[in-house]
Amino acid sequence: MIRYLLLPILIIVLQFTSCKTYGPSSSYNPPEILEIDYSNLKHWAAHPDKRDNADKIPNSDRTASSNLKADVFFVHPTIYTSKGKDLPWNPSITDAELNDKVDKSTILFQASAFNEAGRVFAPRYRQAHLVSYSTDDKASAKKAFELAYNDVKNAFEHYLKYYNNGRPVIIAGHSQGTTHVGPLIREFFDNTPLQQQLVAAYLIGLPVPKDYFKTIFPCESATELGCAISWRTFKNGFVPDDRPVDDSILVTNPLTWTTDTTYVPKTKNLGSVLRDFNKVLPQRVDAQIHKGILWATKPRFPWSFLFRRKNYHIADINFYYMNIRENAKQRVKTYLDAKN
Repeated sequence: MIRYLLLPILIIVLQFTSCKTYGPSSSYNPPEILEIDYSNLKHWAAHPDKRDNADKIPNSDRTASSNLKADVFFVHPTIYTSKGKDLPWNPSITDAELNDKVDKSTILFQASAFNEAGRVFAPRYRQAHLVSYSTDDKASAKKAFELAYNDVKNAFEHYLKYYNNGRPVIIAGHSQGTTHVGPLIREFFDNTPLQQQLVAAYLIGLPVPKDYFKTIFPCESATELGCAISWRTFKNGFVPDDRPVDDSILVTNPLTWTTDTTYVPKTKNLGSVLRDFNKVLPQRVDAQIHKGILWATKPRFPWSFLFRRKNYHIADINFYYMNIRENAKQRVKTYLDAKN
């Protein structure tokens, strides 16, 4: 895993304020349970064999169909941000409070964006604590990320063995999710036979180099297949000085699905889904690629005056929710049409 995928990220999803985070202070200790049993549906935040928040559709009484011809493997971002000096580096897979937060935030507001493109599989995994991205205890953080990746890998192997059956698949992640799906794609898809089943990889929220993969290249259109998509969102005109920013980083404009640096107005935005899942806000956010990041003009929405951050990481998916939804469906349709 290269350093670009292990940068400090503030990722308290869907909260528009921030606070100082205190995490584990002692050295890493291995968990009692080394591997998670993914045959147990309780260990999935989203799965086609259970009802979950990934099935929901914004501003609709409908739920997503389970009779779809493609799949989505989604890995959620860091929700483990608890305060306390005696915390473990990775939480228990049965932490009911944390699992509830995952389900009501990232599964509802992010994973659901893909539910009309394919059946959504989103594993619960022992995510590394948020402080793992910035701690001085690099050895413990490395072990925490390794455990988290091992869970994600085991979940994906379970999915492949029991559910894939040669079906096309979208791989998607946000923030820590991208920390793990990047190496997952390298291991299972990049220059392997399974690459033929890859519809697209949505690697959102972290800086991914354009040459991160050997044979999986940046998407250059809305219908290109087997390619990679990525962006990080910041306020228009702001360039961060604490993370990589240059043209070697993959940035996809989610309003055009190209890597073109042309400004795209908010009229091309099909709808954002922010704090109220049952309210789609059309034409609120524009987009323009600039030196390794995506610029967006601060949108107006209820209580937006409280949102003063210039890093829009928390809304990478939510700003462009409906465009992601339509694009994922479009790519799957293109894939299936090509196979017929």
